[in-house]
Amino acid sequence: MDKNKVESITKDIAIPISEDMNLDLVDVEYVKEGSHMYLRVYIDKPGGISIEDCQNISQKISEKLDKIDPIKENYFLEVSSPGLDRPLKTDEDLNKNIGKDIEVSLYKSINGKKKYIGNLLDISKEEIEIEDEDLGKCKLNRKIIAKINLAVKF
Repeated sequence: MDKNKVESITKDIAIPISEDMNLDLVDVEYVKEGSHMYLRVYIDKPGGISIEDCQNISQKISEKLDKIDPIKENYFLEVSSPGLDRPLKTDEDLNKNIGKDIEVSLYKSINGKKKYIGNLLDISKEEIEIEDEDLGKCKLNRKIIAKINLAVKF
């Protein structure tokens, strides 16, 4: 089955389950690694998630997937936290993280850079504004942004 279709079906299943459990569904990805397929569900909640949260939602998602059986090939279902450097994919994700340090990767170079690291200042439909460590305040068009992650600083 098509990767996007599997992810969409899984999101449709996981959203109400995660809401009932007071968890945020961060992302779903269906990927091939080596000879194996992995269906990964990333969840979070204020204060972080526990192993029990992962086990409980994994069991509920697995039961629903088994009923409708949308994936004909063998796969592994994994549920986990998105990690410290979690991806920021939605406007809601970005709005929650205004004032935090982010790492922005671009499809093409701007001002000689394809990667910007700095404080997220503002977002709009067309662009994000950050205080870059090297260049100061800059606005980046969202159409050329490949990915945005929380920056982990040590």
